[in-house]
Amino acid sequence: MDRPSLVLDAAAVFWLHMAVIPFNVSGPVVIPLGAWRGWGFVRALWWRALHLAALIVVAFQAVLGRACFLTIWEGDLLARAGEAGSSVPLIQRSLTRLVFWPLPIWVFAALYVAVGLYALSLWWLVPVRRGRPVRLPR
Repeated sequence: MDRPSLVLDAAAVFWLHMAVIPFNVSGPVVIPLGAWRGWGFVRALWWRALHLAALIVVAFQAVLGRACFLTIWEGDLLARAGEAGSSVPLIQRSLTRLVFWPLPIWVFAALYVAVGLYALSLWWLVPVRRGRPVRLPR
């Protein structure tokens, strides 16, 4: 691959990561709030399974002491393109500082496992409804 393609691929991975993070973070709040407000999508099997699976992947990587595979993938693409950190756009640098805190991996592992267990408990607290149409929020 040529350098511009690698940089564009790295940017795409970065923005995918920036979409996954709010999805993971918002779920534990949106699910109980949506149950209380009657939002049908919070009980949709596909949405809940995708959310729980994403949280489990993040927690498992952290427990193993590994960075997120999206972070590794983006870094690898940038390294292959010969990119330096200073050429990263300002919005990307700002979001990176917001997301990646300078703490030991065990802190993240404990946090991710706790959030994952909470999301798992929501399967019993806010059960999934099968076979019913999903209502969007009002």
